[in-house]
Amino acid sequence: MDTKNCFHCGLDIVAKEEIVFDDKSFCCTGCKTVYEIFSLNDMTCYYDFEKSPGATPQDINGKYDFLDNESIVSKLLEFEENTTAIVSLSIPHIHCSSCIWILENLQRLKKGISTSQVNFPEKKVRINYQTDLVSLKEIVNLLSSIGYEPYISLENYEAGSNHVDRTLTYKLGVAFFCFGNIMLLSFPEYFEVKEYWLDQYRGFFRWLIFALSLPSFCYSASGYYVSAYKSIKSKMLNIDIPIALGIIVMFVRSTVDIIMDYGSGFFDSLTGLVFFMLLGKMFQIKTYSFLSFERDFKSYFPIAITRIQGNLEESVPIYDIEKGDRLLIRNQELIPVDGILITETAEIDYSFVTGEAIPITKKSGDKVFAGGKQIGKIIEMEVLYSVSQSYLTQLWSNDVFQKNVEQKHKTITDQISRYFTPILLLIAFASFSYWILKDTNTAFNVFTAVLIVACPCALALTAPFTFGNILRILGKKKFYLKNALVIEQLAKVDTIVFDKTGTITTNKKSNIAFQGNSISEEDLVLIKNVLRASNHPLSRMLYDFLPETQKLKLDHFEEITGKGIQASINGTTIQLGSSSFVGANEENAIQQTSVHISINQNYIGKYIFNNQYREGLSSLFAYLSQGYQLKILSGDNEGERNALEQLLPPGTELIFNQKPEQKLEFIKSLQNQGQNVMMVGDGLNDAGALAQSNVGISISENVNVFSPACDAILDASVFQQLDSFMLLSKKAITTIKMSFTVSLLYNVVGLSFAITGNLLPLVAAIIMPLSTITIVSFVTVMSNYYSNKCSQ
Repeated sequence: MDTKNCFHCGLDIVAKEEIVFDDKSFCCTGCKTVYEIFSLNDMTCYYDFEKSPGATPQDINGKYDFLDNESIVSKLLEFEENTTAIVSLSIPHIHCSSCIWILENLQRLKKGISTSQVNFPEKKVRINYQTDLVSLKEIVNLLSSIGYEPYISLENYEAGSNHVDRTLTYKLGVAFFCFGNIMLLSFPEYFEVKEYWLDQYRGFFRWLIFALSLPSFCYSASGYYVSAYKSIKSKMLNIDIPIALGIIVMFVRSTVDIIMDYGSGFFDSLTGLVFFMLLGKMFQIKTYSFLSFERDFKSYFPIAITRIQGNLEESVPIYDIEKGDRLLIRNQELIPVDGILITETAEIDYSFVTGEAIPITKKSGDKVFAGGKQIGKIIEMEVLYSVSQSYLTQLWSNDVFQKNVEQKHKTITDQISRYFTPILLLIAFASFSYWILKDTNTAFNVFTAVLIVACPCALALTAPFTFGNILRILGKKKFYLKNALVIEQLAKVDTIVFDKTGTITTNKKSNIAFQGNSISEEDLVLIKNVLRASNHPLSRMLYDFLPETQKLKLDHFEEITGKGIQASINGTTIQLGSSSFVGANEENAIQQTSVHISINQNYIGKYIFNNQYREGLSSLFAYLSQGYQLKILSGDNEGERNALEQLLPPGTELIFNQKPEQKLEFIKSLQNQGQNVMMVGDGLNDAGALAQSNVGISISENVNVFSPACDAILDASVFQQLDSFMLLSKKAITTIKMSFTVSLLYNVVGLSFAITGNLLPLVAAIIMPLSTITIVSFVTVMSNYYSNKCSQ
């Protein structure tokens, strides 16, 4: 009698328990209910991703009642502000594209869920929801009802540790035990020892070897069978199919040998094969884990925060912040840690976290969360927790700020893997058919060796490991990339656009002179306190230039991008910025980089900046001009055109008096001409241009400002090495191509030995992980070689 499968989860249905709904069969009410939910929400395309992708829903009645306790929920939440909350839940059942699709469309199943993002490697989903419309308990119950019950352990959340799956370690241990003992018991067979007791009990030892092989065959190798079965079921061929086929053929052949008394079979090779295959898989997983750890650790933003100690204000790296420290946050600065607000009021923009750009008003004593951006006058806060580098990286890598870029090398790997398995199976069966007419033993050896020796694992590892190693190298050199795709984009760049102020000029050195009416001590105090709240490069330079004064409270502060600052202190209105903004006469607006000052609508004068350009700028541009079109975009006037023309290579385009929106349009026009544009700016006035460009690089110089739209952050101290970083990105692509060639060459040589019968299955199993080690070693050596060469 034909058995029926559940339309939702794919399990066999017992005839008397079959539930028919909408002309489809289900094994239980839970699966039928999930199908109904998807149908009502027009989400039945979920089943297009994979046939029967769902898990059987579990009965969770009352299991998550503890989530009614607000104090417990607060420990699980990453973020909670007004009615917006964010939680990351571990979902062990995530296994395929249909899982990702349904978990990233939860907002269609439950009102109140804003967005949900899946982290497939970590099997986690990050959910942004409205607490006034839906509770965490309702979300967890929803996930459980559709077959994605989350794993929640308060101990893990508090300790910051995750449940570790040790299944592979156990399988490897069992495989090693079986392999080692079978090898020992097989020694008499190897040397064909003629001894009475060995001959008498030869059959017993053979069946003992058979029994020892069963745990390895049934348990240790089970992952390959499951993967192969799912692959065939979904009508796709993956690399586990030939591996599983090779193991099964070897087991059946060896069992027949023992039963028919043809010999001892190949159980030693079989268990050795499983052991070395699992060893290779363990190595690959450890390789990816290493890359992941390096990325998390090195991806902190090279930005500083102002820490207050008594009357002293000092700039410190954000990873040096500790609980209890007092921080000073200026306009447009990112709040790097959770803390308590000390200042009376503050306006915090949480758009990086929630996507909502409406600022939230906080009062003294309120909790402020990492990832918020301070808007307006200066604030002070006390740190509750040390900085979470991974959390900041997560904000930076938010899908909202990702650019649509072509993943060429991933596509190459996918294409190779797609055709690899059917071609490999064809070669294996053709070789078997040829050898079976000549020698049965050789035929089975060739068949198994072909299936085992050819492996696309090394091919699949080439691109991610190369990019991962380059990310790590660049991170050590203080050039921090958002993700691996940025390396590909850097290699394609043909036009580089630089901002001027704060990018090719340094904030730390400048000859500043005042020109205008005499300025009083009282006015200097006001100006210094207004500048204290701003992050603009000219503001920071002027603030450092002016003498230390008493700290005053700002009643009002507003920084208008591209124009200037307007603030009030004790009823006095201060304006700092461009001549037109403060109402200066045209005769005062001569061609110079300057900050004009107006107090209570009375024009006082201006501070003139004779900019100091970054060290090594001339040689950097001379090198870059050989391979790239170079352009300077500046919001300043043309006062320094002559100086720049003498400093920069001939042909460098200089464009002045550019507002932020004009910079963005300029980048667009270049892209419309087919150019791949890299924008280098300070992240303040250049946010739009950075977002528009193919690659946006933000320069960091002791300010806690970054644009989430930027693709990389460059520490100002290594600005003169930008040419070597660009060259290294091109060498990374060269390394990938070389690595692909080496990997393909290995497969061709390995297959040629296997087809001709000169390669035993056990040797093939040993060579397979060695190929991965070879590729990883090759990539590491070449990456480091090019890194050292590019730095010279």
